[in-house]
Amino acid sequence: MARKGLGRTFDSLLGINENPPQSEEPKKAAETASEKRVESLRRKMESGEVNEIDITDIDPNYEQPRKNFDQQALKELADSIKSHGIIQPLVLVRMGMRYMIIAGERRWRAAKMAGLKTVPAVVKNYTPQQIKEVSLVENLQREDLNPVETARAIKQLMDECNMTQEAVADRLGKSRPAIANTLRLLSLDDRVLEMIEKNRLSAGHARTLVVVPDPEAQVKLAQKACNMSVRDTEKMVREYLNPKPQKVKVPQSIELKELVSNMQRVFATKVGAIGNDNKGRLYIDYYTKDDLDRICAMVEDLRQKAAVDNNEI
Repeated sequence: MARKGLGRTFDSLLGINENPPQSEEPKKAAETASEKRVESLRRKMESGEVNEIDITDIDPNYEQPRKNFDQQALKELADSIKSHGIIQPLVLVRMGMRYMIIAGERRWRAAKMAGLKTVPAVVKNYTPQQIKEVSLVENLQREDLNPVETARAIKQLMDECNMTQEAVADRLGKSRPAIANTLRLLSLDDRVLEMIEKNRLSAGHARTLVVVPDPEAQVKLAQKACNMSVRDTEKMVREYLNPKPQKVKVPQSIELKELVSNMQRVFATKVGAIGNDNKGRLYIDYYTKDDLDRICAMVEDLRQKAAVDNNEI
């Protein structure tokens, strides 16, 4: 049975975020939420729940699933921090004389970029097991991981925190089939996963390739899929898995080929043969009404000649 863990939503652990009234206009609601965050942070700093921590005393959590940080997005966040400061504090745990980030590495990186000396932070007393779970759930709930990072984080959450797919789905507020579909990406060849991470291939395209057992075929199909729609990729995979049987060309004798050649000269049009000396089909092409009339006249002449010959016999 899966552990209850630390609760359904990460923000509820901190008690920092408050939801704006649903009836407000989106812009006004966002402003209200921002004001509430600032006020909540001020109160918590006054009460000692949030502290200013020297930015040089903080280390990232090297086990966190997010490995790639968009530099342009970090710069935009750094510009915002310069103007408005950090509204939502980081979550840290003490590691000897230093601190490790549990949540908020993007804010920490952006704060360093913005030149801040200290950052607001909540220091928690988590067990090693709780550190793993909170770190993974926090990142997954932010929904800005790429599909491969998400799949690896879910797998890590299941393995290290002893969770089932149902438990992870409940924790993240997603359906179990959605979790299962995400995990299926990990069965792909590493070269295909790299294409997803580099945004050359979408997760939708990649999921269609999961049923292809041969890694080399996966890569070749993935390369073709980069310039195709998901639907066309699905069709391509179906055709790969269920190829149409190729017709075996029956070798024809010299005599049959000579017959076809003679008929082409006689009828002055294309003549073809399917089959061999024992069984097959001869066909005569015509391209205009005049062609057809000419062929009919020749056949009629042959018929009349055959009738005369038969009467003579």
